[in-house]
Amino acid sequence: MQPDVRGIVGVLGGMGPAATIDFMNKVLRATPAECDQQHVPMVVSSIPQVPDRTEAFRGEGASPLDAMLASGQRLADAGAQLIVMPCNTAHLWFDELQRAIGLPMLHLVEAAIGEAVAVAGAGAKLGLLATDATLASGLYVNRGAASVRWLLPTAAETLELVMPGIADVKAGRLEAGAERLLQAAQALQRRGAEVLVLGCTEIPLVLDAANAPLPVIDATGALARRAVAWSLAQRGSLHD
Repeated sequence: MQPDVRGIVGVLGGMGPAATIDFMNKVLRATPAECDQQHVPMVVSSIPQVPDRTEAFRGEGASPLDAMLASGQRLADAGAQLIVMPCNTAHLWFDELQRAIGLPMLHLVEAAIGEAVAVAGAGAKLGLLATDATLASGLYVNRGAASVRWLLPTAAETLELVMPGIADVKAGRLEAGAERLLQAAQALQRRGAEVLVLGCTEIPLVLDAANAPLPVIDATGALARRAVAWSLAQRGSLHD
């Protein structure tokens, strides 16, 4: 007989693989565990063959929805009770995915914005580094409170620094990616950004509080902390 395990987090990953591993590591670091049994139970579907989310948004590639649905169903079949996606641009299909799978999901962008406002205050100027699809769709800007002031990379910075930097990270060229993304962060700082929101899950792999020119809000870390809090609350109910 299998044990009654509550609080199982399903990770709909592979977008990209390194970002999935980074999320899992951040879940581990955010969990106040002293033994194996106190850690967050997770099941993971890391299938990198999901069509490119940015290309799909531009109308230049296939929709990723069917592939994400297949991974989501795989997680549900494996016993997941909550689903998270450590990929910002994938959240353009969040609502359709949640309706189809029928499990609760945590929204990465909401987690990141919540932490940014808590750290910087409602009226702070938030610099955002993200894919061009995330920027163009308004995924962050439209979800934040009206009091939040966003500073975005220019079109040239996105084309010459941010997107190539993200591509470098995906290809394992971490030093080159860090250099480009740091330049983009510095440009936002010069224009008055007070806090830097890392709105692509590849970016925290090379840019963090240690080397960024501004205080950093890591969307991956924010999602991990919310997932841990949810799982601990579910498992705590076993002893109510």
